[in-house]
Amino acid sequence: MAQEKVLILADVQNLYYTTRDAYSRHFDYNQFWAQATAGREVAKAFAYAIDRGNEKQRQFQNILRAIGFELRLKPFIQRADGSAKGDWDVGITLDAMDFADRVDTVVLASGDGDFALLAERIQQKYGCQVEVYGVPELTALSLVNAASRFIPVEGRLLL
Repeated sequence: MAQEKVLILADVQNLYYTTRDAYSRHFDYNQFWAQATAGREVAKAFAYAIDRGNEKQRQFQNILRAIGFELRLKPFIQRADGSAKGDWDVGITLDAMDFADRVDTVVLASGDGDFALLAERIQQKYGCQVEVYGVPELTALSLVNAASRFIPVEGRLLL
């Protein structure tokens, strides 16, 4: 039997803030990779991040690349009012739609409820499973409900 093919989409900003806010800890990308890819063939794996251009961030990006992620980076944008812009929702959605027809399962690591519609559409249009990894108390219920499977980010998935 052919090995299950998987597409991995990691929303770095969402994972950073939700694990920090809920646990005062960091997301363990190595453990996540091990768990999400166990017994599966990785078709593509993207990590979406905001690039502030500092050395610590470059080191983190190199770690993600070494694990197996292809990085999608956007520059950090500070607005005149002091707020910041930097979300990858559209980019994640486009990659999901571009690659979902080539895989059995889409693994989405994000708690952002904006992705509930995407999870539903991928399942309907491509017959894929959609696994969502998210911090339980900070993951939108709509996304949990839309997922084929919800995997809580806790315990071994934290540093």
